[in-house]
Formats: sequence, C-alpha cells, structure tokens
Amino acid sequence: MITRAVLTGTYTPDPAKVEAAMAAIDAFEQSSAPGAWAFLDKATIAADMRARVQDPFQVNQGGQPFCGPAAVLFTLLQKQPLRYVEICRSLFFVGGFQGNSHYIASSDRLRQGSSGNLQMGQADWMVLSTLRDVESILFPVEPNAPDIIRNLAGMTKSWEMKGWVKEILGYSHVAYDHAYLMNDISAMQDAAAAIKADGVAFALITADGMLGNNPPLLPFPSHWITLLGNIAVQSDPVTFDIYTWSQQLRLTMDAQSFKKYLWATVTGMP
Repeated sequence: MITRAVLTGTYTPDPAKVEAAMAAIDAFEQSSAPGAWAFLDKATIAADMRARVQDPFQVNQGGQPFCGPAAVLFTLLQKQPLRYVEICRSLFFVGGFQGNSHYIASSDRLRQGSSGNLQMGQADWMVLSTLRDVESILFPVEPNAPDIIRNLAGMTKSWEMKGWVKEILGYSHVAYDHAYLMNDISAMQDAAAAIKADGVAFALITADGMLGNNPPLLPFPSHWITLLGNIAVQSDPVTFDIYTWSQQLRLTMDAQSFKKYLWATVTGMP
C-alpha cells in the first residue's frame, strides 16, 4: 500500500537570497536589450521568475516529459535563486549561459520554434527545453510534436542528471547508485547523507507505481523526482519527502513496493 500526503508551508526561503534574486529580476525587466527567443515575452518570463523565486514549487514540467531537468531546476531555485535568475537572464538575451565547466547554448531551431502551446510557463520552458535539447541528439525538442517524439526527446538518462548536478548546481562530488531490487536501502541512505551535508539527491522511479493508482504489470524507470529528506527506509513501511509536478509529497509505502519502483539515485555534495 502507498499513501501520498501533500505537504504545504514546510519550505521557507532565505529572505536575503530572495531579495538579491528579486533585485536581479527587476534589472532584467528594465533592460532594453533584445531577446534571443522569437516568441517568448520578457514581462511574462519576469513574472514567472518572481513566482518561482518566492516559491520554487511553482516549477512545473506541465505536459512535457521534462522531469529530469525540472527536478534540477527546482533544486537550483531552492539552493541558489540568484544563480537561477542569472541563467534565465543570459538565456533570454543571448541564448545560452555558462555552466560550471562549459557553455550551454540553446539551438537556433529551438529559439525560433518555441511557439504555440508550450504546455508550461515560459520561464520554465526556456530553461528546461534548453537543457533537454542540448542532450537530445536524435530527437530535437519541439513543443507540439507528437507524443511519441516528445517522449523520446524528453527521456533523461542517469549520466545527464549527473552532468546537470555538476554543471547547473555546481556540486563537485556526484554519485550514481543503482537501486532496483537491491541496494535500495543503501542508495537512499546515501541520499539522506547527501541532503544532511547540504547536498542534493534525486531518484529515478516508476511513476505509475509510486505516484499513481494504476501500477504497470512490468515496472520500468520513467520519472525523476527530487528527494527532500525525512528519509526512513530501514523499516516497513518506508517514508520520504519528494518534489514532483509542482508538489511536495510525503510518500509512505510498503517495503516491497519501494523495492519494486525505485531504480536509482543521483546525489551531489560540495
């Protein structure tokens, strides 16, 4: 059995960090420089940015298969809201931004084709589609492509998560733990240790099994979530808090379901 409790009011942003990020958004909005995205609106993006700096849970992948980059973007807002604003500003005006070790650029095709129903906020789209498009060699990101093409373009692999933890979040010690059917407890213990050390942790799960009410006959890895803490996995049931789809949830589940639906974790520490 799995229960999912929606949590609210448990995250309090750092006022000093929020103030610095808000000042940077004001400067962004007042700039007269032209944007690099043909169909994105600066005022709309500024409003999106303010909402997310005040409440990172506003980050939402919407109808796009961007769970991996969405988990990373949410964590960036929690930890480094000013860095988030700087990335958005650089993306909007010049089409790319400096990562930890290399420059990350959106493609001309993406900037010229980001129109119609993006199925998410413009600020989220600008960042998430860029991260996803850079990694999608065979299937470029298009907001209104058929579902099968969007899902193929949107699949996030573990090495991509590790790369974003280094390049976007700036953590130098990044690790991957395989967890399916074995090592699940040790993987989550490593995640708990990373969070306690002011690091970050993400998990790859079977979404329909862990988060939905129609579990598949054959579990498969389908969704990345941010692990937020309160991890207790050495007894039955297990519990832990997560971010996914603009919500903070506390998951409580029997050990068998936990083993069945958890596939891997990625952690980052200073």
